[in-house]
Order: sequence, then structure tokens, then C-alpha cells
Amino acid sequence: MDLLLVLVAGLFAGTLGGIVGTGSSLVLMPILVVMFGPRQAVPIMAVAAILGNLGRVLAWRRDIDWRACGAYCVTAVPGAMLGARLLLTIPPGVAETALGVFFLSLIPVRRWLHRHAFRLSLYHLMLLGAPIGLLTGLVVSTGPITVPLFTFYGLERGAFLGTEAAASIGMYGAKVATFQAFGALPLEVVVQGVGVGATLMAGSFAGRFVVLKISPGAYRSLIDGLMLCSGVSLLWAAVR
Repeated sequence: MDLLLVLVAGLFAGTLGGIVGTGSSLVLMPILVVMFGPRQAVPIMAVAAILGNLGRVLAWRRDIDWRACGAYCVTAVPGAMLGARLLLTIPPGVAETALGVFFLSLIPVRRWLHRHAFRLSLYHLMLLGAPIGLLTGLVVSTGPITVPLFTFYGLERGAFLGTEAAASIGMYGAKVATFQAFGALPLEVVVQGVGVGATLMAGSFAGRFVVLKISPGAYRSLIDGLMLCSGVSLLWAAVR
């Protein structure tokens, strides 16, 4: 039953990620933390996220802005490696609390960024890639931040979904390599991550069929709702 719950949640999370470009980790991470603990849940999610993002890359491969992806990954990838290394030294209870607080704090931050709409350049993507990559390595997902980052650069719909997914593959690949280097990626975790990732990939293709029907207002409310639910559930797991 636990495995069935994860697979069903993974399909839903992959579809959601395929529609709005983020949300997969926000949906799955609380479930994985409760089932496996934060130490094991993070590498499982990292492996799964690679496959989930690969699904979005394949679905929107013709629309990807590779220049934006490259500029962002130049600093985001080493940042993610550093964040993953720091994560391995954090006490378990602190990790859960940090994840919950981070998700909740993203709600006002994202709304502030939306109100102060401005256009980013390739230089801005490179400059902001380092801290966002560090956070991604440390707290699993920063999708709610990368959404305004790439949209303020000027990417929309398929171009945004494909480019953000391609950049995420670079960061999650760096995390997985770091976990492997420090012995935090046993075969069991890889198998679990691939299983969850397969459902995320299937959901990515399902989300492609409805992405153009999502209104901006509904999209923002959906992201805020996901961050609220995930943040509260992770804080509950931390104080249980």
C-alpha cells in the first residue's frame, strides 16, 4: 500500500509539474520524508527528479532556450553540489524543519517578485544560479523560485517548461553525483528513485495536453497552495 501511494502521488505530481513547471517535489517530498526519513528521501527525490525533468525536456524539446539554460547552469550546478554536501552534515530534525520553513517562506517571496515584475538578462541568470543551486542542493526543490526567474527572462509556456527542466537536470545530476561520491546513494535508493521518476515522467507528458488551459491567476494560487500544504506537513513531521 505504501508503494502504491507513492506511485499514485508520483503520477499526480508529474502531471502537475508538466502543467506548471514545478510542484513535483512539493507534492512528493512530504510523503517520502514520512516513509523514508529526510536523509533517504532527498536522494530518492533527486534521482526521481532527473527522470521527471527529462520527461518535460522531451515533451518541449523544440522550444528550449539553450543559452538561458547554459548561463544558469554555469553557477547553479556547482552550487547544487555544495548544497548537497552541506545537507549530509545537517541533523535529521533540522533538515525537516528547514524544508518546511523554506516552502512556507517562498509564498510571500514569490508574490513580491510577481508584483515587482522586471526583465532578467543572461547575466542575471548566471548571477542568481549560484544561490538557487545551493538552495536546491540543500532543500530539495526551488521550483517556485525558478518559475519567476525564467519567466522574468521572457520565457513562456513550452519554452519555460522545457528550459527550466533542462536546467534542473543539470542541478539534480550534480546532487546525485555528490550523494554517490559521499556514499549516500546505495542501490536501493537508486531503484526507489527510478520507480518514482518513471511516474513523474509519465505525468510530464500528460501535463502537456492541458498546459495551455491554465490561467495566470489559477497558476499562482496553485503554487501557493502546494507550498502551504507541503510546508505545514513537513513541519508536522519535524515535531512529531
